[in-house]
Parts: sequence; structure tokens; C-alpha cells
Amino acid sequence: MVKMSQQRSFRTVNRILGERPRLGPFPADQIFPWTLIAVGNVFLFNYLLKASWLATGLAIAWGWASWWTISTNKDFFGKFVSTPRISRGYMRHKPIRNSEEP
Repeated sequence: MVKMSQQRSFRTVNRILGERPRLGPFPADQIFPWTLIAVGNVFLFNYLLKASWLATGLAIAWGWASWWTISTNKDFFGKFVSTPRISRGYMRHKPIRNSEEP
């Protein structure tokens, strides 16, 4: 029999429940946009502008970092979204149309 003074704690069965899906260290929702950014930057910087691979790689890294910063909602820009002010009050009901007709 378990005594009341002993507290039971639940054991975590699956640690990744509630986590965002990931592919290694990268968030899974970023893989498709990062692929488009990389292909677009290779086409623009390497093929059209004839820049070096170093400049192309820096442009890709800049694009990935910018997209990650902009698209993440709860980590960075989520703190700048103002929360709505909700207040509860009590007031006598006033009908829009007067129920008393002349």
C-alpha cells in the first residue's frame, strides 16, 4: 500500500512528444524554404553574377539566417506580438432597439 506522504511522479515515455519535428539539428519546417533559398542563390550569384563559391555560400548562409529569424514565431518575433487585453466586466444589458413603442 502506498502511503500518502510518498509522491508518485510520472515517468516520461516518449521525450519528443510536444517537440517540433527536426531533421538532425535543423527544424523540419525550414528544409523546403532553405532548399529554395540555396538554389536561388546559386543561380543568382554563381551563374548570373559569376561570383565565387565563397560569396555564394555567404549569400546562402545570409538567406538561411534571415529566413529562420523571420519565419520562427515563438522564438524570436513571437515576443514582439502584443497580447490582447482581455478584461471582464459586468454591465446591465441595454437593448439596441427600444422595446417600448409609442
